[in-house]
Amino acid sequence: MSENEEARDTVSAKSMLLVDDDVVLRERLAKAFRRREYEVRTAGNYEEAVELARDDSPEFAVVDLKMPGKGGLELVMALHEIDPSTRILVLTGYGSISTAVEAIKFGAVNYVPKPADVDDLLAAFEKADQERPDEQTQDYQAPSLARAEWEHIQRVYTDCGGNVSEAARRLGIHRRSLQRKLQKRPPN
Repeated sequence: MSENEEARDTVSAKSMLLVDDDVVLRERLAKAFRRREYEVRTAGNYEEAVELARDDSPEFAVVDLKMPGKGGLELVMALHEIDPSTRILVLTGYGSISTAVEAIKFGAVNYVPKPADVDDLLAAFEKADQERPDEQTQDYQAPSLARAEWEHIQRVYTDCGGNVSEAARRLGIHRRSLQRKLQKRPPN
């Protein structure tokens, strides 16, 4: 390959920063993005991600919401501060409307619940390109009471580190009732 062809390949490759503490998921996504001709760098936490972004700011970033140490929302703010043109997508297994709104306020372009594959992530970036911020606020519908309850339970359970007894105590419900609620799928 000549130098011109190499230069053309590096110019056409889109840069992506993947940040997730789950090594298997992170590497699986990185491999899939590389197959789609993205130049991918990965990080397992806030500090690694900020260092990589300061060295070379990415065009795109996919950030996990819950990580040990500083979390995804703090990372979204830091990445947005480093380069406001970086298109940031928040990926999480603990989806709630309140954290989605916070992520958007801090500079993320969209929010995707886990499990998600590369096609889901690319579709979320594409959807964010098609929607203007004023359209997003006009289409907003308040969550149902059942959905709000489910999100609150998930948030408390996560805050308790997965300890059912502690979460039940904080929620003021019986432990077995909480276990039944945790087994249910999220309402629409």
